[in-house]
Amino acid sequence: MQDHRMSHHTGQVLTLAQQNAPLAGPAADPSIARSWLRCLQQHRLDPAHADAPAVLEAARIRERREQLQPMLSIAGGEMHSLHRQLAGGHVVALTDADGVILDCVAGHPERSLFEQAGLWSGADWSEAAEGTNGIGTCVVERQALTIYQEEHFRSRHIQLACSASPVFDPHGNLLAVLDVSSIRREMSRQGQFHTTALVNLSAKVIEGGVFLQHFERDWLLRFHAQPEYVGLFSEGLLAVGGDGRIRAANQSALNLLGATRQSLLGQPVDTVFDVSADALLARATQASGVAWPLHTHQGRTLFGLLRAPRPRPVADTALTSKPVQATPGLCLQTDGLRTDFHRALRVYEHDVPLLLYGETGTGKEAFAKAVHQASSRTAQPFVAINCAAIPEALIESELFGYRGGSFTGARKEGMRGKLQQADGGTLFLDEIGDMSLMLQTRLLRVLEERTVVPLGGEAQPVDVRIISASHRDLEARVREGAFREDLYYRLNGLRITLPPLRERADKAALLADLLAEASRGRVIRLDDDARDTLLTQPWPGNVRQLRNVLRTLVALSDDSRIRLRDLPAELQPAAEAPAPLEDAEKTALLAALKTHDWRMAQTAEALGISRNTLYRKLRKHGISRE
Repeated sequence: MQDHRMSHHTGQVLTLAQQNAPLAGPAADPSIARSWLRCLQQHRLDPAHADAPAVLEAARIRERREQLQPMLSIAGGEMHSLHRQLAGGHVVALTDADGVILDCVAGHPERSLFEQAGLWSGADWSEAAEGTNGIGTCVVERQALTIYQEEHFRSRHIQLACSASPVFDPHGNLLAVLDVSSIRREMSRQGQFHTTALVNLSAKVIEGGVFLQHFERDWLLRFHAQPEYVGLFSEGLLAVGGDGRIRAANQSALNLLGATRQSLLGQPVDTVFDVSADALLARATQASGVAWPLHTHQGRTLFGLLRAPRPRPVADTALTSKPVQATPGLCLQTDGLRTDFHRALRVYEHDVPLLLYGETGTGKEAFAKAVHQASSRTAQPFVAINCAAIPEALIESELFGYRGGSFTGARKEGMRGKLQQADGGTLFLDEIGDMSLMLQTRLLRVLEERTVVPLGGEAQPVDVRIISASHRDLEARVREGAFREDLYYRLNGLRITLPPLRERADKAALLADLLAEASRGRVIRLDDDARDTLLTQPWPGNVRQLRNVLRTLVALSDDSRIRLRDLPAELQPAAEAPAPLEDAEKTALLAALKTHDWRMAQTAEALGISRNTLYRKLRKHGISRE
């Protein structure tokens, strides 16, 4: 039956290529007909082609993910939320602007089914590769759409129903595509419209989060025609520079103002609204508030809130004149951490290697990245590699790269290693204590000779500053023979130990920063008892654990408020344990006092204790004759 459907579908597609062929079936829809013709005439695709979509190599997928990491961190929670809203049998996929899947969310029972259909990370679902489909056609059309079963170009995809929506960056460029696909036959095309609406809503939420994150250092005007919609996905967003000129606008802002992006960008804000830039910026706040009326020159009344720029932590000008750029998970509110940071920056600028110690999750990479960003190399690459997360068989090629065809399975064009990628900038070696002795030897040679030799290639000069980190005791590793002593002394130019979260004096400031990061522009209220409970936790996973808890709490918050009862069960204050012995002692004391008419000497004698002991026990249980 399925083979017959596929054969019939192939015939329908090929009929479209014939001149004067009547448009029938899915091709009766002009947009589907246009897409099918593109596939036939431009891309030269065969609708009967049965192979699964091509999947990119792991290294190329990582590169694409790294380029879009800020967006991916915002999208992750929204994708899981969207998946929970849908019934089973769906997969939520996020692609880049080329239609390559970067992330997928699917239930365990159906994950293998979707992977068989080609819906998994790294698969290329562009229209040029897979023909008409939700992802690829959305990339071309740049609008939300549904491609339902036989509307797909390839016969192998006709069991799919796909709803996709574009995600644009703050400048109107296509950034990603959010897609929900289903293989359920009982889903009607009309029923798919509900899914399309949910996908479009989630895409707008991601768009808004990207906008808020991108312009966190600018004044941000949030507005809508109805005050209760300010703060929701349909709000207009304008990024305004300190000079009062508009730097960016989202699509909702353009719709609400009836303007084009070109007509707004670079214009003073008072050319749009009936208020001076100074008066507008004076109303800014970091907290939530009541939206106030905002009048346009066309006579329309909107309602707005203005968010002040997020302040930058500023370095001590006696040590450096350059401000420290905000880095997620980094907080320098204590004298000790500030001093360590400035010492690290000084030695880094003199090409002295840094060695960071600390428990897992204490923010070693955030600290290293902040040093790089505050240095003279801020415009150059910051490349991080986790020596413990990459298999030993692959870490050599990851670190040093290789020439094309140098070993079986190597990419034809070769690959630049992390050392070459970091040329001119910083290489951060996390968990350096887990590097094999062989690679330690090669790394030592690179540091001494300032050259790198890719596998199968020739020596090439590199200029990198090294920051390494470990939660292990490297001196102990040296004594055990697991770490080269000469490399240890080469890396240990300045040693800095980052304190665990439980010992930090700036936990409250760090909690506020992480909550602002997790809320992505939303105003989230954290109840005092919930904040106190979070601040008193031991946090064995340190900053990383606290960040994940806050992201979960924000994602689950329906009314922009986090209460004590919302905290995970393992963080809830322990209920007071029953004390039957204490209760029994109090009961016995009261009975004895009543029997002896509250005469203390006789009561103490009857109980076999001294009067001092009796008085102490009465105070303990709060017992008095009154």
